[in-house]
Amino acid sequence: MAMQSVIVFVLVALCFAYAAWSLLPQAVLRAFAGRLQRLPLPASVRSKLLTLATTSGGCHCSGCEHAQPRAVPPNDAVKVTAPGAQVLVFHPRKPR
Repeated sequence: MAMQSVIVFVLVALCFAYAAWSLLPQAVLRAFAGRLQRLPLPASVRSKLLTLATTSGGCHCSGCEHAQPRAVPPNDAVKVTAPGAQVLVFHPRKPR
């Protein structure tokens, strides 16, 4: 019974670590990855941590680490449309 409890504890701890890592904001991930680089880790893990510590998100909102960087800065004078793209129109809310 004790071995089963140890296995369940390890699985729950790994699931918690994965969920926490994937839900943390990117700024916290970069800081945490920078601190983990100080540990004696294998070269493959160190290179992944270096990538995580130095990259930034594409939209700079600290929420999505998989977004591509913007090629063109957002500007009303520059219109970039892809074939088949639809234009999104945002309407501001009326003040109450």
